[in-house]
Amino acid sequence: MNNSAIRAASSYLMRSKSRYGPWHKRVITFANLTSPISQPDCACFVHSVKTAFIVPYVKRGKTDAVDAEAICEAVTRPTMRFVAVKSKEQQALLIIHRVRQLIVRQKTQMLNVIRGLLREFGHVIGNGPVAAMRFIRTFQTDDCLDMPDVTKSMLKTLCEQVIALDERVTFYDKLIEYHSRIDERAKRIRSVPGVGPITASAIVATIGDGKQFKNGREFAAWLGLTPLNKSSGGKERLGRISKKGDRYIRRLLVIGMTSQVQRARGYPERVHPWIMQLLERKPVRLATIAMANKAARIIWAILTKDTYYRQAAT
Repeated sequence: MNNSAIRAASSYLMRSKSRYGPWHKRVITFANLTSPISQPDCACFVHSVKTAFIVPYVKRGKTDAVDAEAICEAVTRPTMRFVAVKSKEQQALLIIHRVRQLIVRQKTQMLNVIRGLLREFGHVIGNGPVAAMRFIRTFQTDDCLDMPDVTKSMLKTLCEQVIALDERVTFYDKLIEYHSRIDERAKRIRSVPGVGPITASAIVATIGDGKQFKNGREFAAWLGLTPLNKSSGGKERLGRISKKGDRYIRRLLVIGMTSQVQRARGYPERVHPWIMQLLERKPVRLATIAMANKAARIIWAILTKDTYYRQAAT
């Protein structure tokens, strides 16, 4: 759907007054586009809808007129779901998260390069970023490895870049944590066990007050934390989770619930009894997904009802 489809949609709607109603009473919806259309004496409200919801209404062929007709047809559906428009503040906060993601990926790539180079000379460092950063800081002060000077020089250059990236990630973490302390909605979300400042800030920046969702299950489904329904013939069949929606928030919630599982193993008295019962009945990964699903519903209730988390009585 391009700008030509937008112009075609406006002209198609003007030609179809008898079918779609007067122009000034119409609400135009364009796929992933929020550019206003300039028309005389019209009140135009431009929304955004996912392209996948419009594709079923596209007839044979691929022209701007066909796309425009599909857009106009889709917007008339009473069950059509629109994309909530984010504010400038939300977009600015999301930029911090996206840049942090980029720096973390670059840091991981550099650590993998260093591991590969060391293996070429028979040196193996421990798994995980903590062990890798420990080696890098030791190598900068004591280059006692048995390898050519050229290799040591290249490794030092890579180590300096990794340290610079690590400092940048730390800076963004502090920036996000500061926002989660001053934002009232993020403070309320952080009261949920297993939800930290990065998760709370990302949720506030993505969905705002959460009122675009009817209930907590709809929010969990939007995150892809609900099972796929493949029922037929009166038999209910639930598959794996859909993994649709925002992958970033879903991953943060699952990581946070994984930390709750680790806490339950070491300090079972510090977690809710429901978690212990769940871990006794289900595998660990399935349990963390179920906990993330429940946390998403709790977060929606906290945002929409302006309240803090209150643990249920045991």
